[in-house]
Amino acid sequence: MKKTVYVGLSGGVDSAVSALLLKQQGYRVVGVHMKNWSQDIAGFECPWREDYQEAKKVAAYLDIEFKLFDFETDYFNRVVQYMLDEFASGRTPNPDVMCNQEIKFKLFLEASLAEGADLIATGHYAATSDGHLLRATDESKDQTYFLYRIERSALEKVIFPLGSLNKSEVRQIASANLLPNAKRKESMGICFVGKVGIREFLSQYVKASPGDIIDDKGETLGQHEGAIFYTIGQRHGLGIGGGLPYYVTGKDMEKNEVYVTKNVSSHLLWSDTIKLTSVHWINKSENNQQLFVRTRHRAPLVACSLDQAGQVTKLQLNEQIKAITPGQSAVLYTSSECLGGGIIC
Repeated sequence: MKKTVYVGLSGGVDSAVSALLLKQQGYRVVGVHMKNWSQDIAGFECPWREDYQEAKKVAAYLDIEFKLFDFETDYFNRVVQYMLDEFASGRTPNPDVMCNQEIKFKLFLEASLAEGADLIATGHYAATSDGHLLRATDESKDQTYFLYRIERSALEKVIFPLGSLNKSEVRQIASANLLPNAKRKESMGICFVGKVGIREFLSQYVKASPGDIIDDKGETLGQHEGAIFYTIGQRHGLGIGGGLPYYVTGKDMEKNEVYVTKNVSSHLLWSDTIKLTSVHWINKSENNQQLFVRTRHRAPLVACSLDQAGQVTKLQLNEQIKAITPGQSAVLYTSSECLGGGIIC
């Protein structure tokens, strides 16, 4: 008997090719578009209707059943509110990580299984094997950084059809099979509101006040638009040009101050230790296993050692990393497997 796979169809080419490949492999495929956000922001029209129609066209072309799952309320409560709270606390969260944890590989999985699905699939560039999360063949597209908080029990119900493919191959498959969205461009911006940037989005929900920008000598250089909008390592949008660029090294939310330096080699920007909270393991590391850490998507892997003393998880890096940012994720790997990770504190 054919296994039933519910495929998350975003409207993009990656999920469309995933559905195509699964159908070719003999699965009974059901396409599902997740409605997570529908509000227009800051003069930008939310692309959800266009995405929905593109996903619907793909399902019709592939002659598969198509469904709409409305997760908008849960998405705001579990992902957007988390993001707003983190920014308000002075940290820089990653909503994509939380979306994968709470929506795509929890709510979507639960709803699909409840309707009779055996498995779910998405267009992520990653691979699985017996409950292990593996890096994709296309290193430039690998998305395991955003997937590290998936539960192992969920991972055992997931297929990533694109794990062994390069992006160029995916485009070729889409074109060769005349998929209706074969030439559609990839979406950019916040994961759920398309072209809108973080600052425009936050401005809809928080009231920010101007404050001082202070350099590493204690001198006030100018005014910022609200400390909530700035993140460690940022060099653009400061409005204090002249000579070498300035980099954000920190901020004080209570004082509403942003701290900067021109010294790109400053100890305020570089560190060889990371402290983690909310650590999550898909598969725990073994003793004496060589570990590597990635502190942002597409950042190089850096060798490290793990020290779990009491409630604090500490990473000692073999080299210094620039702009380690509270609220972002530090994700742990072996040479080929994503083991888990935590939130930088």
